[in-house]
Amino acid sequence: MTETAGKILLVDDDPVFTGVMARGFRRRGFTTRSCATAEAALAACREFRPSHILLDLNMPGTSGLVILPRLLAASPGAALVVLTGYSSIVTAVEATRAGATNYLCKPATIDEILSAFAGDAGAAPAAVPSDPISVERLEWEHIQRVLQDCAGNVSATARALGMHRRTLQRKLQKRPVRR
Repeated sequence: MTETAGKILLVDDDPVFTGVMARGFRRRGFTTRSCATAEAALAACREFRPSHILLDLNMPGTSGLVILPRLLAASPGAALVVLTGYSSIVTAVEATRAGATNYLCKPATIDEILSAFAGDAGAAPAAVPSDPISVERLEWEHIQRVLQDCAGNVSATARALGMHRRTLQRKLQKRPVRR
């Protein structure tokens, strides 16, 4: 029997993103489960009993901020990190007050997320940018991370992103957008 680093519940409505995150956490010894809605996350907390919860704020239906205290009540002792592409100082403060261990802005690496779960005092706190990253830049960075997770295989990356291979090749030929 192999020892795991813990159980992590990934709550995000983007299946490609949760797939990439799940693979990354499994490589680091975690048992993973993914949910796309707040209601499914509550049910998973009761059944799966995660030690870690990675929560997105912007989901269809109930907001991640609303469900956060209920997730922590359903999984006492679980560390919860909010990871969102729609960051603001107000939601960061609210999430922390509601019991979140940390608050990160997308995109974030698995190592940054693990550091946030640990509440690494030595690490610099995640800064909330005053000028958010453009959608084009966010897409480019996401493509690069998935490409890296797929060991540079363009066909596998296109499948993981649900994109035609030629479309992906065209996007990869372009220079990265500034911000």
